[in-house]
Amino acid sequence: MNFNLRKEKKMTIYDELVARGLIAQVTDEEEIKELINTGKATFYIGFDPTADSLHVGHFMALCLMKRLQMAGNRPVVLLGGGTGYIGDPSGRNDLRQMLTPETIEHNCECFKKQMERFIDFGEGGAIAVNNADWLLKLNYIDVLREVGPCFSVNNMLRAECYKQRMEKGLTFLEFNYMIMQSYDFYHLFKEYGCNMQFGGDDQWSNMLGGTELIRRKLGKDAYAMTITLLMNSEGKKMGKTANGAVWLDANKTSPFEFYQYWRNVGDKDVLKCIRMLTFLPLEEIDKMDEWEGSQLNKAKEILAFELTKMVHGEEEAKKAEEASKALFAGGGDDSNMPTSTITHDQLTDGGIGIMDLMVTCGLAGTKSEARRLVQQGGVSVNDEKVTDIGFVVTESMLKDGAKIKKGKKKFHKAIMD
Repeated sequence: MNFNLRKEKKMTIYDELVARGLIAQVTDEEEIKELINTGKATFYIGFDPTADSLHVGHFMALCLMKRLQMAGNRPVVLLGGGTGYIGDPSGRNDLRQMLTPETIEHNCECFKKQMERFIDFGEGGAIAVNNADWLLKLNYIDVLREVGPCFSVNNMLRAECYKQRMEKGLTFLEFNYMIMQSYDFYHLFKEYGCNMQFGGDDQWSNMLGGTELIRRKLGKDAYAMTITLLMNSEGKKMGKTANGAVWLDANKTSPFEFYQYWRNVGDKDVLKCIRMLTFLPLEEIDKMDEWEGSQLNKAKEILAFELTKMVHGEEEAKKAEEASKALFAGGGDDSNMPTSTITHDQLTDGGIGIMDLMVTCGLAGTKSEARRLVQQGGVSVNDEKVTDIGFVVTESMLKDGAKIKKGKKKFHKAIMD
């Protein structure tokens, strides 16, 4: 993109979203442009509380909400305390685990707390609502009569979110999800003047259900826009590791591990991630497009630092950066590396076996898993590869701090109490 054009004419928020590659599909582009560019959009994004922490998969949505709020628009955070009872079938090959009401409520509270790092919920700012407040009060017969005639089963079955489940079996429970999500938009439009819904590109059919319900019931226009899914160059969703999701909760994914995840993205993905996820000026990012070789490592450090700062704060980001440099550049402070303390009671004959140590440090779930990792050459201690399952980490090694490396990206330090 031409830098001079940017300087001559101030870029609108919609143009910026396009330039960052964030927009996948829109229902009515000109109307949406007008609303968000003038700060007149009251928009919502839904978050179903499937766990007690948000994860990287939610990151795009949170960043979009932040960008639009900064441009004067009003976000409505919809916590899915009601839809969480059903479970979204989009992108799933099987039925989601059914959660208890207590778990759903707890997860909603955790989500809200984490979102406060991104969204301003102060006076006149964003509002958070829970669809349990209206969905759980609905009468089944009343819902069928009120909104049932607005949905075509033929159209619903053509929706991508259902199509991929038809072969293995789609339950009637999940079949209702689109209706519930559409009802949310209808309710928010009536109660809060919410005129726009944003979501992942896999939500498109559900979102269109909402705009159509509002049109048929109220005779009004509402709009939908989907966000580009965060995929790597191999076409796989980002935000997953061999150990599962990359969480935003520091107790589930430490700031160091979070930093390391982004520090280790592929060369082909780093600049796209910087463009889509950070708040660095586009002019600065455009210049990075020329970077190659060792400069891409610098780009990865920038990406990792900026995102860790956003999620965990600048202090934690600096600690993670120092720990990373200690590992990869042979310098810096490694005191912020994830660490486990070993007691004398855990030692046998002045040491602890590598398999026991890996389980203790959380690097393996079981000794069998640890054995497999060692046998496959995926474990190092103090930069020396361990191939013997009988390898013992001695007390003296622990006193100095034994650095254990699992695979290419997972680091842990074990020290003596």
